[in-house]
Order: sequence, then C-alpha cells, then structure tokens
Amino acid sequence: MVELARTPVVLEVPATVQALGDIAAFVLRLAGRAGLDKRASYRLRLAVDELATNIVMHGYRGGDGRITVRGRSGPGGVQIAIEDSAPAFDPVAGRLPPCPGVPPQDRRIGGLGIHLALTSVDEFAYAHRNGRNISTLTVKAEGTDPCPPRP
Repeated sequence: MVELARTPVVLEVPATVQALGDIAAFVLRLAGRAGLDKRASYRLRLAVDELATNIVMHGYRGGDGRITVRGRSGPGGVQIAIEDSAPAFDPVAGRLPPCPGVPPQDRRIGGLGIHLALTSVDEFAYAHRNGRNISTLTVKAEGTDPCPPRP
C-alpha cells in the first residue's frame, strides 16, 4: 500500500500547450518529495504529460478550459489526479495496444500514447463525476517498476 500525504497539493492551469511545462514541473516536484528514483519519476511525468496533452489537444480542442492537477506524495510514492470538464473520455477505452508485426505507416493513428501512459504507472483509475473527467495515476517508490532494467 502506498503511504501518501492526507492533503493534496493543487495546481490549476489553463488548458493550453504553454501550461504543460507547469504541470510537468509540479509532477517532478512531487516525485522529488517522495524520493522517487529517476526512472519512476520519468514514468510518472510521461504518463501525466500524455494525458494532459490529450486534454488540451483533443478534449478542449484548443478552446477555453482548465485542468486541475491534485498531487499527494509520501515515502510510498506519488498519486496524481488530473481533472477537466472537457467531454467525457475514458483513457482505458481509448487505449490501443501496440501491433508488433505491423509497420508504423500501416497502423491506425491514435491511442498508442495513452497505452504508453497507462503502462508507465503502477495504478490507474478513471471516473466521470459531476461533468468532470478524473484520471488518477499512482507510481510507487523503489522496486516497483513494471519493467525492470535489462542486464
């Protein structure tokens, strides 16, 4: 079980490409506070960046909107909840696993980034409540990488 702070730290930003850097810095600060190693920190930042980028580009489609990022960290890891009021979208439903034998030019466009994001974290949950998408990602501290380094 991941031990996390009770009170989340909150960042609210406009749903713009320019705000993605602020979200990444926020996530990396939480990862640092939790003592995540570089690999776990990268996995978390990759997943949050992919989901936040999709909210900006596909959810709000360049229109006005806000993204709220709530983060909790502790010695057990980091949990990030990303909230938006764009049209409902369950990332798990939009996930496309890679097609190993199919050349990149012949693959369907879209969904692979979400697959990479969801397989980068230790836990993922999605809910749509009160007109808001809420994606919750957790990366655990040390020794929990789903893909151990190769020898």
